[in-house]
Amino acid sequence: MKEPFYITRSGLLRRQHDTVRFDHDQGHVYLPIEQMDALYIFEPMDLNTALLDFFSKHKIPVHFFGYQGKYIGSFTPRDAQLSGFLLVKQALAVEDLSVRIPLAKEIMRGAQANILKNVRRLRRENKLELLDPLVENLVQDMKNTEKSTSIPQLMGYEGNVRKKYYQIMDQIMVVKNKQFVMDGRVYHPPNNKMNSLISFVNSLVYTTTINQIYRTSLNPTLSFLHQPGERRYSLALDISEVFKPVVADKVIFRLIGLGMLNDSCFDEAMGLCYLNKKGRDLVVSEYNQRLKTTIHHRELDQKSSYERLIRLECYKLVRHILGEKIYSSFKMWW
Repeated sequence: MKEPFYITRSGLLRRQHDTVRFDHDQGHVYLPIEQMDALYIFEPMDLNTALLDFFSKHKIPVHFFGYQGKYIGSFTPRDAQLSGFLLVKQALAVEDLSVRIPLAKEIMRGAQANILKNVRRLRRENKLELLDPLVENLVQDMKNTEKSTSIPQLMGYEGNVRKKYYQIMDQIMVVKNKQFVMDGRVYHPPNNKMNSLISFVNSLVYTTTINQIYRTSLNPTLSFLHQPGERRYSLALDISEVFKPVVADKVIFRLIGLGMLNDSCFDEAMGLCYLNKKGRDLVVSEYNQRLKTTIHHRELDQKSSYERLIRLECYKLVRHILGEKIYSSFKMWW
């Protein structure tokens, strides 16, 4: 079975015959191309176009992360699943608000249902009755989402839901581990441990989603909830909303709950905070384990990994766009 490979040290990456050789300061290793689904590079790397051509022939996306773990961009091989028919249908669905808004709402329903599952579980496990008013406000904002009549309005409600979600997380961190209190979401650059952790893990979910979109005929730049724009795969942002509570947040809760992260995992200076190499290695390891974890899929009646669930979400969007089956977003049932 193919799986993502992660490179967390600098070196030289090159093709050697029909495999990939990675030279680093402690020697070299060979990366079996036939087992690789995608490649994540987190440290400075020397490579050439011959290697990119090799990746392209084997349909392997490569994702690059720069200084302090910030996502830079992705190399995606020439589309393997091109479909002009689906492209036209997808573009028309984006342009037609009578199609786009219901689809955007359903994406939000999935994201919000998964957020609510997390919140209720955290409240139950930590026995914090003081969270009840915040949870009630969160539920009310989720109901308000249904009243949205435009994409900007829908995104506004989405922002309110996220804000309250993070407030609830903060209240839990006050009790569990005060060094991970966020005190407001700050993106670029992150200003504390929790903000840096959320930004990094969310970028992993985003790139995983790019991988899965690439394996389908969907165009990653044509989105429904987020506004299609330049220099980003906005459809990956849409689908990521559904899976950030399922994958990213679960990884974060586990790392903090088990005390796996401490001051030695972060670099902090002048009001800025980033995961260092030790921290990134820990997060990447836990994230990869989460992707590989399987659940019993109720509809398919078989085991499915979390990574596979993201691919299935893409296929559901394809069927919706083609008019075969109404899209129903993934919602945790356990």
